[in-house]
Amino acid sequence: MLDALAALGVTEQCVTPHQKASQYLPDWDRIEATLASLETVRKPTHPTLRLGAENMWDDVFYKRVVDGTIPHYRGTQAFLVEIPPPLMPPGMVEQLFKFRMAGKVPVLAHPERYHALWDNDRLAGELRKHCAFQIDLGAIGGFHGKREMKAARHLLEAGLATCVATDAHQVGDLQQAQHGLAWIDKKLGHAATVRLFDHAPRALLAGDFIDV
Repeated sequence: MLDALAALGVTEQCVTPHQKASQYLPDWDRIEATLASLETVRKPTHPTLRLGAENMWDDVFYKRVVDGTIPHYRGTQAFLVEIPPPLMPPGMVEQLFKFRMAGKVPVLAHPERYHALWDNDRLAGELRKHCAFQIDLGAIGGFHGKREMKAARHLLEAGLATCVATDAHQVGDLQQAQHGLAWIDKKLGHAATVRLFDHAPRALLAGDFIDV
């Protein structure tokens, strides 16, 4: 996967193990040890690695909100969060607003998957005021379903997308990501590809929210 990321031109990759109650909640010491092990085989030509987490908006997340222990992208005020596709958590907009007032940068993973945002630009715009939208490249290429592809492309064309990401779980996902990048390059122009895949992610990690 590191070889494939390097071939895509990636110089820094955020690794975001899932944090999901009762399903994917690995011990954090184990995560740190695994990352340290990976660093021993990473080559100079490979991207550098920054640890984060993909936080499901669930009971564990709520507890971490109260405790102030949400895993962020290391060294930043930004953190990645996802929600169950069929529903929106109650009070989500209000909580995102509180995060922003506290100087944090919430990044919503794969908004193209969330049914509530399909054909609802008003709600998408309201959410986008308080969090960044990170679109999966594989979805843009049509590998996550036709409805998700339509939503991903619409968010990009409507100017609601903040950035794009590989969401890579295996090497094949990076091959799919190439199709997504090709679509952006063809439909929106190469400058948009650079902005979405390079400049915007760097800005988010630097604490710049990037308003619509």
